[in-house]
This record gives sequence, C-alpha cells and structure tokens, in this order.
Amino acid sequence: MDLSKLMGAAQAMQAKIEETKNKVADLRVSGSAGAGLVTADVAGDGRVLRLNIDASLFKPEEKEVIEDLIVAAIADGQRKATEASQAEMAKVTAGMPLPPGMKLPF
Repeated sequence: MDLSKLMGAAQAMQAKIEETKNKVADLRVSGSAGAGLVTADVAGDGRVLRLNIDASLFKPEEKEVIEDLIVAAIADGQRKATEASQAEMAKVTAGMPLPPGMKLPF
C-alpha cells in the first residue's frame, strides 16, 4: 500500500466532500401536507425557507388542523432534504468501504 497515494486520495475526498456540502446547502425541496394546502420549502441542511398556507384554511375552527398540516409539511420537507443530502454524499463516497452506519462528513 502506497501511503502517498492514500494521502492524495484522502485529500481529494476531503475536497469533494467540501464541494458536496456546499452543493447540499444549495439544495431546495418542497414538502407538502393536506393535498398541497400547506407547503414548506426546505434547504438541504433542513432550514425551513418558506411556508405557504392556502387561504381556504383560514377559519378559526380549523386552527388545530392548520397547525398539524404545518408540522407535517415541514417534516416532509426536512425528510426530503435529508434524503437529497444523503444521495449527494453517497455520490462522493461511492466505492469507498465505510463501516455500516458511518456518515460523512464526520
């Protein structure tokens, strides 16, 4: 095993991980709930960027339903952001034998 090749590969991997982290931060996904009555735009890192609530929901008696839909839309957006982020990182680590459950970046 050539140590210099291994170090070079590790440095290249680190650069690729940094590039991918930046790409992930720029990802945008949209989560929804209530057949699209509530939507949440979420960044790749899980930050909620925008929330849209259909005007038809604005009735005092629907308050709890709206609150539940907001939480569901945000959770859906965050789940999608996590999946997209993991897919991008998987591209970087493809072929690299990582122990089960190990995530990059550390």
